Amino acid sequence: MFLKNAWYCAGWDNDVGLGAGDLVVRRIAGRSILLYRKGNGEVVAMEDRCPHRSAPLSLGRKEGDDIRCMYHGMRFAPDGQCMEIPGMPRIPQGICVPTMPVVERNNWIWVWMGDPARADPDLICYAIGPDEPGWRLKTNHIRIETGYRQEIANLADLSHVSWVHGLTFGGSEDWSFIKPQHSMQPRGIETRYCVRNIPGPNFAKHLFPPDARFDIQVHVRLSVPCNFILSFAVHEAGDATSGPTNGKLLLDTFSSQAVTPRDEGSVDYYFSWGTSEDTYFPGIVDLMFNANAQAFLEDKRILEGQRERMLEYPDAPQVDIIHDAGPGRMLWVLDKLIEEEAREAAGVSEAA
Repeated sequence: MFLKNAWYCAGWDNDVGLGAGDLVVRRIAGRSILLYRKGNGEVVAMEDRCPHRSAPLSLGRKEGDDIRCMYHGMRFAPDGQCMEIPGMPRIPQGICVPTMPVVERNNWIWVWMGDPARADPDLICYAIGPDEPGWRLKTNHIRIETGYRQEIANLADLSHVSWVHGLTFGGSEDWSFIKPQHSMQPRGIETRYCVRNIPGPNFAKHLFPPDARFDIQVHVRLSVPCNFILSFAVHEAGDATSGPTNGKLLLDTFSSQAVTPRDEGSVDYYFSWGTSEDTYFPGIVDLMFNANAQAFLEDKRILEGQRERMLEYPDAPQVDIIHDAGPGRMLWVLDKLIEEEAREAAGVSEAA
């Protein structure tokens, strides 16, 4: 089940160009969506299906701002209306392709998959894009064959860093003992905590003396459908035992991550990571980028293996542990919004 009235990330802005052949297809929440740019640069999102015989419009061609289906030549405007049917001088009423509202923000392309009248840009998650002044960020994308609910559970519980990411972000078992403070939000959760007096992560240990210790200040904004916005600040180890660290700031990093469900068993994952200009030094963003790419492969291995076993043992009981608090809260918010949509749709159907 997917939430309809939500903004779904369709990739980075540079994924969709102005070229004649730049017809990009994204599968979003079970639907194939065609993306292309008009002559003025605006992005169009429409269902990748000709209403005549369901040929993919992405196999067609651009003609000005319109799309020509290359099965029988029907031409559609950016609003989805049919403008021409070769061999028919009169176009029957009602022939159109469904279109979706689109917003470009923080170098991401967002598509609204629900009622267009409810497409509020203020519901797009906070993020920092690679063009944001004051930051040095690099972007990437990976596809993972898992359900987006499993991704939510993974991202809402970073205690797995010690185990899944032992070769990259891990370096000790300290992440297993974090005490996150979760606050409920209308469309997600917000989480803060500090990981104290830990060794450097394995991907960067060579940069520091063996006895170097750090505090990691973490702030996560997680929102529907599955957007993970992370402030990850590295400090010298302080002496505070609760609340924020009082250690000196060494590296201020930020990661914007959007997980888009393609269907029930596959997601497209768009992410960035980098540092503030104030704490940047040569080579650090490349080092972080390479480690991040490796870490996502570590996640991919676990999540795809997990999904295989969940499909193999669909009725097997699962136990809850202390680290499930964050995932439980986030999935509760998602399910509540999906249930509200279902009740509203049922009420409309009964009234009709």
